[in-house]
Amino acid sequence: MRTIRDLDTVELIIDAQELLDSIRGENRVIDAGTLRALQHSGNYVVGLFDDSEGEDRMVGASIAFFGEPARRTMHSHITALLPEYRGRGWGRELKEHQRQWAFSREVGRITWTYDPLVARNAHFFLTVLGARVSGYSVNRYGIFGGGDAGDESDRLDVEWSLADIARPPASDAVVATLEIPSDVETMRVSDPAAAHEWRLRLRGEMEQLLGRGLRIAGFDNDRGYLFTE
Repeated sequence: MRTIRDLDTVELIIDAQELLDSIRGENRVIDAGTLRALQHSGNYVVGLFDDSEGEDRMVGASIAFFGEPARRTMHSHITALLPEYRGRGWGRELKEHQRQWAFSREVGRITWTYDPLVARNAHFFLTVLGARVSGYSVNRYGIFGGGDAGDESDRLDVEWSLADIARPPASDAVVATLEIPSDVETMRVSDPAAAHEWRLRLRGEMEQLLGRGLRIAGFDNDRGYLFTE
């Protein structure tokens, strides 16, 4: 059993901050005061709870805030699960909850960013959810710890059109591919120099392919990013 609930008490907000700290490391992605302010002002601040065997343990959290009013968008700041709860479909359930919450408030699109080297996120966002890549930037947030383990924070921007889920491109439409490591997160611990080399390699090839006017239209676990004209 699992439930998704609003984090509407100070105690739950503090639990969420501690959960995110445990996932993202010493460089805090968001503090309890900001979480409380976002929740109090009507934004999306929820926790995912494992209710099995009589427990009521927070195992994930998702935070999003409204964008420019005229664009009817939300920006998803973070959605995270404890590592032992990944691969169960719970992350997808959490994002679907976010989608339905946004729909009920007449929001048509949700945006976020992610590290293009993390294959599990690329697969989840582009293949499972059907979000679209809308941009690429080098070192978006500077150098920090947590998810990038001290490396530069290159990012892909994605846009999730909630009423128009993207489909993978047809095989004959793919004109180029860009491979990434299957598990760069483990590599950053075991061989950070190799992980940084992947960062530089991806950056160079990504800029070259996008500079040719190609666009990222999907992701394949074996081939990597799929580019179309």
